[in-house]
Amino acid sequence: MKRKSLLLLGLLSVIFFTNAQTVDSKIAVGLYGGKNEYNGDLGNGVFDFSKTYYGFWGLSVATYLTPSFDLGIQGNMGDYGYSNSTLNFWGHKTEGTLFLHYKLNNGYIFKESAKLSPFIEVGMGLAGYSSGTQGGVSQAGRINTSGPADFIIPVGVGLKYQFNKTLALQYKFVYNFTNHDKRDRSYTNLENDAYAEHSLGIIFSFGAPKDADGDGVPDKLDKCPNTPKGVKVDAFGCPVDTDGDGVADYQDKCPNTPAGVKVDANGCPLDTDGDGVADYLDKCPDTPAGVKVDANGCPFDSDGDGVADYLDKCPDTPAGVQVNAEGCPLDTDGDGVADYLDKCPNTPKGVAVDANGCPLDRDGDGIPDYLDKCPDVPGVAANKGCPEVKAETKKIFAQALQGIQFESSKDVIKKSSYSILNQVVKVLKENPSYNVEINGHTDSQGVAAKNLDLSQRRAEAVKAYLTKNGIDASRLTAKGFGQTMPIADNGTAAGRAKNRRVEFKVNF
Repeated sequence: MKRKSLLLLGLLSVIFFTNAQTVDSKIAVGLYGGKNEYNGDLGNGVFDFSKTYYGFWGLSVATYLTPSFDLGIQGNMGDYGYSNSTLNFWGHKTEGTLFLHYKLNNGYIFKESAKLSPFIEVGMGLAGYSSGTQGGVSQAGRINTSGPADFIIPVGVGLKYQFNKTLALQYKFVYNFTNHDKRDRSYTNLENDAYAEHSLGIIFSFGAPKDADGDGVPDKLDKCPNTPKGVKVDAFGCPVDTDGDGVADYQDKCPNTPAGVKVDANGCPLDTDGDGVADYLDKCPDTPAGVKVDANGCPFDSDGDGVADYLDKCPDTPAGVQVNAEGCPLDTDGDGVADYLDKCPNTPKGVAVDANGCPLDRDGDGIPDYLDKCPDVPGVAANKGCPEVKAETKKIFAQALQGIQFESSKDVIKKSSYSILNQVVKVLKENPSYNVEINGHTDSQGVAAKNLDLSQRRAEAVKAYLTKNGIDASRLTAKGFGQTMPIADNGTAAGRAKNRRVEFKVNF
């Protein structure tokens, strides 16, 4: 018995030593009462509450390892036995176990703050047995107490309800596997004796976390663990910084600095340019040394043009006039007329302008000479300053779309097309300012590359016809686009017919 008590004391010492190595120094002590149940050669009393009650009491000490695991030791003392109609045995059992709990309220399965916390227990330990008396009759011989203690492997489950940080109620069921088959003095099978335990206990938690700097905030939560003694700290253990400028109050010579203001090492607002105005008030924080400034820390600007007097080469510019870096009125387009007087401030470089800075327009058609292809004849913008294409001309060009026909898959113009081509010749002779772009198009039948080549050759054929009939070739441009620009559905014969066309576009 003495040897078993020493064993239990030794295991408890291990747990207390282990606790000293944990992060939170959290210790839980449990007081239990419960029922031992036998499973062996004489029968199985596990979860059988109709048999004789064999009670025990126990004490446990556990320490927090991680959110998922607790390590602990438990010692139990109590009765152990079994009875049936023909056989029974009874004795005392003392055991000590080292256990590991896997907690389901670990933040992964259930919340760590959950009051109800299921757990799984595994462990190892030793169990010793002794006889006693029952009803004044010695029970020696009813239980085998000889030999070394049993080595046991406890496996179980439990449920703990946490009333508060200090007190909890816990139920636990543990099944203990042993390495002997002799305690019941029966050897009728090859299986070792085993026993189970039902227990209900009260758990007390205690232990204060470390606070190395003595500021009242545990080291685990303390983000400033080396705060000087006596310095007032916040909930995170860091020195209070009332104005939030990054300099703690006990070091801050300007403790009432407005929020967000940059400060120096003494906690006072910065004045980077040394002009006497703190940076957070200084709207011009980079003023050169010696320059006179106003209340906002900005150099004086007498004419209010945005260029400080010490840089302004035109200090008397009228109010509101935009100026360049030297304080002189802008002339964005460089036409010699300042922007604030220039009614056309975006005139291209080199274009001649009038007194208002606007490009010259000799024919008064609203199109400046530098853009007017017909600068001495009033025209329209659509024709770049040249006269608008006549309606009759547009009609003839529209007829030419389908009126110019070619031999199939060739660039040979059919004679039936000469009439409409002759009308085009007449229009070009009557309007010598017209330059014409001849665009050839095909349907999508055949190979695209061949269609492109055919459209180019057909456009060249039309150009050749016009030049042959007196139109200067310099006024004509031939372009082939093949099947790339359909105007109708190539999936129908009617659509393909519309897509095979020659278009005339007037340029000036």
